[in-house]
Amino acid sequence: MTDFFRKHTLITGTLLLTAAGFAARVLGFFYRIFLSRTIGAEGLGLYNMVHPVYGVCFALCAGSLQTAISRFVAANTEKGRLIFRTGLTISLTIGTALSFLIIRFAPALAHGILLEDRCAALLPFMAISVPFSAIHACVNGYYYGIRKTEVPAFSQIVEQIVRMGAVFLIAGILTQQGQAITVELAVTGHLIGEIASCCYTVLCYRLSAISELEEPGAKATKAQEAVKTKATEAQEAIEAKAAETQAAAGASQAGFSPFLQTAAALMSLALPLMGNRLVINLLSSAEAIWIPNRLTAYGLSSSQAFGVYGVLTGMAMPFILFPSAITNSMAVLLLPAVAEAQSRGQKSRIAQSVAVSLRYSLYMGILCIGVFTLFGHTLGTVVFHDPSAGTFMEILAWLCPFLYLSTTTGSILNGLGQTRTTFLHNVTALLIRIAFVLFGIPVFGITAWLWGMLASELLLALLHLRTLKKLVPFSWNPWEMAVRPAILLVISIGIFRFAQSVTFPSYNLPDFLVIAIQVSFLSACYGGLLLVFHLAKKK
Repeated sequence: MTDFFRKHTLITGTLLLTAAGFAARVLGFFYRIFLSRTIGAEGLGLYNMVHPVYGVCFALCAGSLQTAISRFVAANTEKGRLIFRTGLTISLTIGTALSFLIIRFAPALAHGILLEDRCAALLPFMAISVPFSAIHACVNGYYYGIRKTEVPAFSQIVEQIVRMGAVFLIAGILTQQGQAITVELAVTGHLIGEIASCCYTVLCYRLSAISELEEPGAKATKAQEAVKTKATEAQEAIEAKAAETQAAAGASQAGFSPFLQTAAALMSLALPLMGNRLVINLLSSAEAIWIPNRLTAYGLSSSQAFGVYGVLTGMAMPFILFPSAITNSMAVLLLPAVAEAQSRGQKSRIAQSVAVSLRYSLYMGILCIGVFTLFGHTLGTVVFHDPSAGTFMEILAWLCPFLYLSTTTGSILNGLGQTRTTFLHNVTALLIRIAFVLFGIPVFGITAWLWGMLASELLLALLHLRTLKKLVPFSWNPWEMAVRPAILLVISIGIFRFAQSVTFPSYNLPDFLVIAIQVSFLSACYGGLLLVFHLAKKK
């Protein structure tokens, strides 16, 4: 059994990240419920409005470097520490500069970019969190690269627990003092959570470094094995950049050459990713900023527009994205795994990774259609006391299969070095959504954005699949991956409806617990039927 888990790091890593992701998201749901009942839908809308600025900063200083660190460490484990320290230095430098600029120009950003002056007081909290996010991302990139997902997995839980505990404590103190609870509480919680996850990951890294120093023999053996087995494209890139840097730097800078060599190699991969993510985040930010603005053009007041935006982004979307803990975990681990397989010429391994990700993304997406169309309205009413949140969930339910597909296939394409292709695909999808925002919302209201989201994710998934099919000869069986699961979902709903009329008395249980039991029953029926057909096929 131990050998199995060692050989299947993608499976075990995905399971660990998924378990941690689900735990963090469960905690996050209670946190979101608390925020919705303390700062309200309008407060949630304002809170989510400042996130685009944070997203742009993260794209510049952390996200792309995390990916670069992960890929280079996976390809060259013996230099993992050097790669990490180099990436961290670059990331932290950029993050600190961005933090200073946001604090310095917060009023101008709020008025001229976010189109909402009330965001000026919130931006400094987000700005201070940027350097901590940069450190956290780089440490995670290092651990993803060496296939040790425990630290990134548990950092999610640490971040959420500390954030919730701090916010609950602050809210309790404010209530006792008779002070109003405002949206500043939410951004304070964001900052505290980022600091906590940063401290946790740094502590883990330092402890592992000390442990390695205490076991030099084991470390040397591991390094020797890595030298023999990790002759990859990333290593060749580092060596090529090393020659260029050494020639340019000269003998007087020989002491800095390892850092400069590694920095040049990292940035050669990170800069295209950084540019891609920056453009994508800018477009996403424009979309987020324009939604409330166009809702006012539809006829809503500013308060109503931010309320609708808060319900959509703070209530409905978290439910829709909850199952993506699985696909996100798989996507994070697919990138270095596919990059390593490509460097070794293991096309069959890449094809297998593609087939597995497609199969389970569709399985889960089809189940989520059933769950959110059946229970979406009830969940919105029971959890958030807002029926419109349930209406949004029912519409967005059809988004799930395509959203999960595009997440995993996009990560595989990045692992294959197709970052330019994924960038073009994502930009195309975002432009479609922005078109719905600009021209659809003033006429049809927020419903236009919902349909634009569906159209863009469908197109994005198809574009990714089309490109992958040209690169990797993976097997694709529409009957087994899509049609049969859909039929089994219908059968499961029928079983649920029958059982509901016979065996689902409430016993005066809380409404949310009753829904959780019903969703679990439906999921068990669906999963059981899939398993039966899978075992029957093996026979």
